[in-house]
Amino acid sequence: MNNTREVDVVVIGAGQAGLAGAYHLRRSGFEPGRDFVVLDHAPGPGGAWQFRWPSLTYGKVHGMHALPGMELTDADPERPSAEVIREYFDRYERTFDLRVRRPVDVRTVREGSGGRLLVETSDGVWSTRALINATGTWDRPFWPRYPGQETFRGRQLHTAQYPGPEEFAGQRVVVVGGGASGTQHLLEIASFAAATTWVTRRPPVFREGPFDEDAGRAAVARVEERVRQGLPPRSVVSVTGLPLNDAIRQGIEDGVLDRQPMFDRITPTGVDWEDGRHIDADVILWATGFRAAIDHLAPLRLRAPGGGIRMEGTHAAGDPRIHLVGYGPSASTIGANRAGRAAVRDIRRLLEREPAAA
Repeated sequence: MNNTREVDVVVIGAGQAGLAGAYHLRRSGFEPGRDFVVLDHAPGPGGAWQFRWPSLTYGKVHGMHALPGMELTDADPERPSAEVIREYFDRYERTFDLRVRRPVDVRTVREGSGGRLLVETSDGVWSTRALINATGTWDRPFWPRYPGQETFRGRQLHTAQYPGPEEFAGQRVVVVGGGASGTQHLLEIASFAAATTWVTRRPPVFREGPFDEDAGRAAVARVEERVRQGLPPRSVVSVTGLPLNDAIRQGIEDGVLDRQPMFDRITPTGVDWEDGRHIDADVILWATGFRAAIDHLAPLRLRAPGGGIRMEGTHAAGDPRIHLVGYGPSASTIGANRAGRAAVRDIRRLLEREPAAA
């Protein structure tokens, strides 16, 4: 353990949540490199945004909120969001001298001695008094399992691998999933593909009218209740519904967004329903969401019987050292900003109350 480095706070992840946490640490007097370190496994700045498909232009991004202390201004809505946000995050890291270390893979977090946590990484071991975990969900795409899935002779891919609509030219595509990604994929692919079919487990819920502050607070409250109970967070759309904008209305009118119930099995050539219906397919695109990327926290035994981590504010219930920012109710850009500030406030109180171990 001679190569173990000691800091007060380790931040895991340099997406919106991690950078918000790092900003508030810096503003609170913590010195990067000495008092805290930000570890990020991505090859460069941009968080999960850097991996988004080129056709997702900045103008199509819903609800992107600026990082604390620096607005994102004059962004070209026609440029790929991956480029716009990568450049913005890079400028942000340099402006506030956050000194993100990358690429660093965090392998596990476990108990150390003297009340400290040990963060074991591809770049050595860090001993810390507090942790801000901001690892998001992009690294854990959720693939449902259905009978016959392994027999399908076509291509199966997840939103995380979506290359853009041109690659589906002339193909019959089944899109699975009732969230924003699924509808975006369908609207893009439809003009290139030979045919598209949309299937979801539950009928989609479309939301008319503005999503105002009251609606936002109500949605966050429902997610907060789940994580207080130790249940896994649900998708944003499951709480907010899909916005019924002009593009969605046109997709419904054109028959592109003609939702079918979930198929019962996958065959070598397509998908089947119990009522005898069959649809031929060349591609199954799973727009089925993501799960929290928190496997590296497993040694800490934080999971509740319900499968999630029970939360009190931004920290794990019963352990004020461990903050999950961008998890559950803070899994939005504005939510991550607020949670980063709240986590740092609580960490300051914790470290002032508990002197560092000798």
